[in-house]
Parts: sequence; structure tokens; C-alpha cells
Amino acid sequence: MLEKKEYTQFGETIYSEELDNGLKVKLLSKKSFHKVYGIMSTNYGSANNEFVPYGKKDMKVYPAGIAHFLEHKLFEKKDYDAFELFGKYGADSNAFTSFTRTSYLFSATQNIEKCVEILLDFVQEPYFSEESVKKEQGIIGQEIKMYDDDSGWQLYFGLIENLYPNTPISQDIAGTIESISKITAQDLYDCYNTFYQPSNMTLFLVGNFDETAMISLIKKNQAKKTFSKTEKIVRAPFSKGDEDKIIISSRTRKMDLQLPKVAIGIKGLGKQLRGYEAIGYKLKVQLLLDILFGESSKEYLQWYNENIIDDSFGYDFQFERGFNFAMISGSTSKPEEFKKKIEDLIVQAPDLLEDRAEEFELSKKEFLGSIIRSMNSLESIANRYEGRLYDDATIFDMVEILEKITLEDVVKTAEEFLNQDAISIYELLPESRWK
Repeated sequence: MLEKKEYTQFGETIYSEELDNGLKVKLLSKKSFHKVYGIMSTNYGSANNEFVPYGKKDMKVYPAGIAHFLEHKLFEKKDYDAFELFGKYGADSNAFTSFTRTSYLFSATQNIEKCVEILLDFVQEPYFSEESVKKEQGIIGQEIKMYDDDSGWQLYFGLIENLYPNTPISQDIAGTIESISKITAQDLYDCYNTFYQPSNMTLFLVGNFDETAMISLIKKNQAKKTFSKTEKIVRAPFSKGDEDKIIISSRTRKMDLQLPKVAIGIKGLGKQLRGYEAIGYKLKVQLLLDILFGESSKEYLQWYNENIIDDSFGYDFQFERGFNFAMISGSTSKPEEFKKKIEDLIVQAPDLLEDRAEEFELSKKEFLGSIIRSMNSLESIANRYEGRLYDDATIFDMVEILEKITLEDVVKTAEEFLNQDAISIYELLPESRWK
């Protein structure tokens, strides 16, 4: 039976139900829109390459990039291609793989019921052959080569390798040409059978539909299928023993660049949070970064005027199942000053923050505003659905949590998170001009 959660502040109601096979369904009907956006996700990503395969007892390591490879291959069936089928019914479709999640999605203004069925069917009906696997190895190999020349991508993963050396997290989501060459059709079936169990998946639909009719359609679709017995998923931890504490403090690489690129990372040590506590922590760190490095901060304006940073400067915080880190990066003509200024600010931040009540209120207001604005986008609502790590919280829950955060909360978070021992630097330098 559909359960409903009302968000009276926004005039929205989300309906949810866990089906008999374990699939979790979330429905947000918005009759004022003409479009429907659907996203089906599994709690499985590129960092999960060591686990106990379905029906087995022992751990097995699979080639790096296999989750992303599986995402690509799932669209191709024996007698049709899911991309083309969506297009036939006037829908756009896509998919993505992150460290801990793989998602498949569509958007459509017509043939909504058919599109929902296509999404459910192609994700739940795998077809892999050795011939099609070999073909895909060539396609993804070309994709990997393309990223080899992407300085932004290399900067990002270079820093991650510093923060998480010798772990699956440090491996490119797409893998390497060598690793994907080892993938077999059986490997794909092993991964699929283990992680694509309905009990490990969620379907989120938002847009113009009737929730009662929609859940009925979904249940009928699922009732026609036979699923294997649900098995507990056993994954290897991302870090073993003291590996979680290991950080490479600094590395440099040369590339064909006009200006140096620098990334400074802060590794979140020992924060294994779940549910709404995890969302709160994520929002507090994001507010912390906004106050310190946002365009309205004192430091940003000063550094910009001194040509230490330019418009490429930015920052991000990633909170995933099992790990979290912040990244501050940009191109700079003054890499040594760039590094020193940011490192000094990180170290001094807990003391500085107490005098930045005005900046905190401004950052919080801007953050709230951006979240509320994104509520007008079906895509944003669906993609901000935070899944099982966050107790299935939605964008509407984020607003309530954010409103309750105080400056004192942010100061406390800074004292925990901004650990000097958790800082790492990765630099890309132009081949000819910089030594």
C-alpha cells in the first residue's frame, strides 16, 4: 500500500511503497508539468569491484570499470536497443555510474506508461554475449583514451589517488584499457545478479501522472516477472586495516597546458554516518566551503584581485557510502601562492569562522535559495533523491535540515573536518614552461 509523506511548506506529497520483490518505489505527482522524469538506481558503483558473487561464498575481485561497462551493456538486448526504443516513443534516455551508484533515466512528455515499462524491462532483463562484450571493449576503450587528454578529469582522479591510494576509489570509473579487456560476459552476469536484485534498487518518478494508476502499472509489470531469491550483498570495505589513514601528501604531473592546475583535497577521516545525520553533515561541510571559498568571501576577492585564482576556481564536497572528501581546485599562474593561501585558510578556519556570522547567514540564504529554485526542475528533484544512504530523503527534507543548521554547527564541523593531516595536493604543470 502506498504510504504518503506530506511537505506542507511546499505543497508536495511523495508516495512510496516497497514491493513484494523488494523494489522501492517513490512517486511525486506534479500535475502542473507536462513532462515525466524517471530514474531507476542500484546501490552499486565503480568502487564495488570486490564482493561475494550471487550464489557463491567467497570474495572475488572483478576488473576495474566493470560497473560502468555493465551500465553501457544493459541498454543492448538480443533483439533491440533500449536507447532506440525510448526514442521511438519520443523519450530521451541516459545513464550514469558513480563510485557507489548506477542510475538509468528517461524524460518524456508522451507515452509515459510505455516509457516506465521500457525502463523497468530493460534494466531487469539482462543480455550479455561474448561478441557484444568484445565490441563494447573497443567503444569504452576510445572513451578512456579521450579522458586521458582531459586535464580536468586527470586533476580530479589524480587527487583521489592521493587521498585513497591502493583502493578501488582511486581507479577511474571507466577503468583502464587493460582492465576492461579482461571483462567477460559471465563477469557481467555475476555483477548484475549480485547488485541488480530488486531489493537493492529504487525507482523514482516525478511529473504529470496519477500516482494510483502509476503504482498499479508498476505492480503489474513486476508481477509478470520471476526474480531470483533475494540474497544479502557482501562487499569488501573500500579500505582495509589502516589503509583509510594513508594519504599521499603531494604529487606532480606534466601535461600539455597553458597554466598550472592545482587541486587540494581534504579527506574526511572516520565519518561513517547514515540517514538524516549524514545529510546534515554534508550540508554543514558545503556551507563551510561556501563561507571560506565562495565568491562572496573575503579571501576569494583578495586572491582574485592578486591573480592567484581565476574564473576556473571552484570547490566540491562528495559524501559517499564509506568515504567523503572535499576538493578545492583551479588554474593559476601562481601555483605556490595558490597552495599556501588555501592551506593557511584551512588551518585557520575554525578560529576565523566565529567572526563570520554575516557570511554564514548569506551563504545559508543563497544555499536555501538554490535548493528551492531547483524544485522547479523535475530533473533536479529526481537526481537529488539521496537514496538509501540518506534514509531515502528527498530535496524537500534537505530544506528542513538546512534551515536548522547554526554557525556553531559549522564551526564544530570545521574542527572535525579540517584536519591538517588529511590534506593532499595534486598539481598538473605545463610541460615546457614550469619546472
